[in-house]
Amino acid sequence: MGALRGKLDILAPTRDRPQMFSTLSLVAVGGAIGATCRYLAGLGLIRLLGHHPFPVAVLSVNIIGSFLMGMFVVAAAHRGLTYLSPFVMTGVLGGFTTFSAFSLETVTLIERGALGQAALYVVLSVCLSVGGLMLGLMAARGIFA
Repeated sequence: MGALRGKLDILAPTRDRPQMFSTLSLVAVGGAIGATCRYLAGLGLIRLLGHHPFPVAVLSVNIIGSFLMGMFVVAAAHRGLTYLSPFVMTGVLGGFTTFSAFSLETVTLIERGALGQAALYVVLSVCLSVGGLMLGLMAARGIFA
């Protein structure tokens, strides 16, 4: 029975609960930070560029967030910081980047009849966000190589 105790230990899931709660708390705090930064970035761009029918703020945070995610992935792997991924990637960057907002802005442009702007927005968002991630990976690889 003693040999089976480790495999059948009913308390094992209970012991993991504090760690799960801690991880969920980090994701939540990171999400609040990321969402706050997204909101402030939007306000800053509106003040800088004025109100614009094209969703520049959402496009900007998606590109910047993708770049930062690329940087973090490489930096975390090289520095042994992958344990920060729930906080940084899921929380902060998940709260900062806005694919759901991207979808809403696209549909809004389509509903306004701005099909050309909607198509341009989709192409720029996808291509420049993927490009931002690639640049982040390359930049971080250059730093940590």
